[in-house]
Amino acid sequence: MPPTPDIDRRAVLRGLAAAVAALPVLGTVAAPAAPAAPAASAAALGSWPVSTLEAFADTLVPGERRSSSDRAVAGAAPGPGAVQAGVIALLTSPELPLNPLLPGIAALLDARATAYAVSRLILLPIDRPPFVGLSFDHRTTLVARLFQADDLDRAIWQLLAFLVGLAFDTAAHRHTAQALAEGHPGLVWTGFPPPDADGLWRYPAHSYGTALAEPHPATTPSGSPA
Repeated sequence: MPPTPDIDRRAVLRGLAAAVAALPVLGTVAAPAAPAAPAASAAALGSWPVSTLEAFADTLVPGERRSSSDRAVAGAAPGPGAVQAGVIALLTSPELPLNPLLPGIAALLDARATAYAVSRLILLPIDRPPFVGLSFDHRTTLVARLFQADDLDRAIWQLLAFLVGLAFDTAAHRHTAQALAEGHPGLVWTGFPPPDADGLWRYPAHSYGTALAEPHPATTPSGSPA
């Protein structure tokens, strides 16, 4: 069995928790800005950690391969997935404290993939990270095990999975209006509504067909509690 990477799990959890807390706010209130270049972010992190993290994200929100030689994306589903939606740009966002932690997280995932392969006598290719070397079905089986209640690192995988979902469902690392205008794959795929002409979202129709409660009398004009 391969040794488990020596990482500070408390630091990883603190970093992931801080990222989860910050991202829903960043994507909606930050002023529109030019997105960080994905190639630059990936180069700073390193090709193997990027591939491992992409494969993890693609297991949770799968999509089409970017090319015939794509290894991280398994091509298990039509349309865009978390990788196409910019999950690496989210994880390496300069506003978040994750960059120093990502190589350790990727190494931990690869160690678990190696142990999984050894237990099933699966011969992994040597030209790619262990998790990337697994088939999509084996990736899915392994990830399901990582979320079991008795897994030592369950909280790490849960928080990382939540960030993966945010990348696809909300483009949380981008200003929402700008992401929509530029055709963010996740927002477009899920049919996220565009803002009004002034860049703000208003919802004149109640989703349940009726108001569920009256606004508190101290509510501000912006809709915030006083």
